[in-house]
Amino acid sequence: MKFMITWSTHTANRHDVFQTFAAMTDADHETDHPGVTVIGRWHDLAAGTGVAICESDDAAAVQGWGLNWNGAIDVEVRSVLDDQEARDVIRNRLGSE
Repeated sequence: MKFMITWSTHTANRHDVFQTFAAMTDADHETDHPGVTVIGRWHDLAAGTGVAICESDDAAAVQGWGLNWNGAIDVEVRSVLDDQEARDVIRNRLGSE
């Protein structure tokens, strides 16, 4: 399953969050989200927001990743479909060919 994670840092601790993230090593990143494959992650540093697309067969692992950070940022997790998956669902549900 693919998930879209969006976040917004709390204004009061934004720079602390940035410093924590910047100090993370590759090993830290791996232990931060076990069972979750990051497809891509994009940051709007000026606004203190961002989005990630990830993949996992374990929704609890994705939620756990968000839980790691939710004391410092607001996190939303949504399941999403790629183009082909969306087309298949639409064709199935609406009878389109």
